[in-house]
Amino acid sequence: MTTILQVLPELETGGVERTAVDIAQACTARGWRALVASQGGRLVEELESVGGEHIFMPLASKNPFVMAANAGRLAEVARREDVSILHARSRAPAWSALHAARKTGTPFVTTYHGAYGQKNPLKSLYNSVMARGDAVIANSHFTAGLIRDRHGVSGDRVTVIHRGTDIDEIAKVPAERIARLRAAWGVEEGERVVLQLARLTTWKGQGVTIDAFAALDPALRKDCVLILAGDAQGREAYVAELEACIASHGLTGRIRLVGHCADVAAAMNAAEVVTVSSIEPEAFGRAAVEAQAAGRPVIVSDLGAVPETVLAPPQVAADERTGWRVPANDPAALSKTLSEALTLDARDRDALCARARANSTRFSLEAMCDATLAIYSRLLG
Repeated sequence: MTTILQVLPELETGGVERTAVDIAQACTARGWRALVASQGGRLVEELESVGGEHIFMPLASKNPFVMAANAGRLAEVARREDVSILHARSRAPAWSALHAARKTGTPFVTTYHGAYGQKNPLKSLYNSVMARGDAVIANSHFTAGLIRDRHGVSGDRVTVIHRGTDIDEIAKVPAERIARLRAAWGVEEGERVVLQLARLTTWKGQGVTIDAFAALDPALRKDCVLILAGDAQGREAYVAELEACIASHGLTGRIRLVGHCADVAAAMNAAEVVTVSSIEPEAFGRAAVEAQAAGRPVIVSDLGAVPETVLAPPQVAADERTGWRVPANDPAALSKTLSEALTLDARDRDALCARARANSTRFSLEAMCDATLAIYSRLLG
């Protein structure tokens, strides 16, 4: 039996983790065995519900001694479970997986998920493991360019596979689920939600969104609520900073930090407008695709891979846009565009949202899974 072992730090929340579960489900649907090694987390239960098997291992550690021990553990698993492919999705566990693959002769796949910081030769070496796979998956053309420029790897070894989204699931959320989530957030009937759905970390730009919302005309803002949904992952100092920023604008209660959101599909459908306000490049930016799949106007920072997911001038004509791209870390530009999105007339909004839904289908879950499993099959001959 074909057995795929995916390796990542943990199964808590985020695009890396979500993709690992999605690929595991695709493997089991094909009759393959899907193993995932990680330090565990809230997505383990879902992994197991789709037929995957979880192997606990301290793979979030960057301690060299723990990483070396993990290499031995992964090699043991590869031999014991007759693993066909080792697929690493993050740097520290990728070093362990690379050594395990070499010890056992197992084909090694990597997915370059992020625009990793690279400020010195040591960091370059650390990042390079993600370009050492027998096959290297880039989650966008932007990421493929980073791999080429940083590591000199291109051609047949690098394949662009955009992150996949369950378009149908997002497009067909029952009204009760949306209403339940709005109620959980304390949103009253008639209030419009401006949503940013991202883990709480500085580079995601929640502070920019707060400042932009505060700069809206009060008459426009009076029926709006800004929801910042996302897991702080222990960044309590950043949470306190955001709360202080909200208070300084006199918008406590009007801007809400609601924590982790498990129902992304309902969240996107609950929104009037979605923002992706990152101040550093997104290697892909799945939230922008999810917003379009829900037929919601989306405003994104013009960085990284977003030109691949959100169509806007000058890339396309104004009447072909599927959202807006604004300069990063520019609250004034974001506020101006947010005002435009919130005041669209019904006809223009419906046309925009229809284009957005059509555009989102380019990033389907099925396309991602089929392309990934095709790489596995190619490596196995």
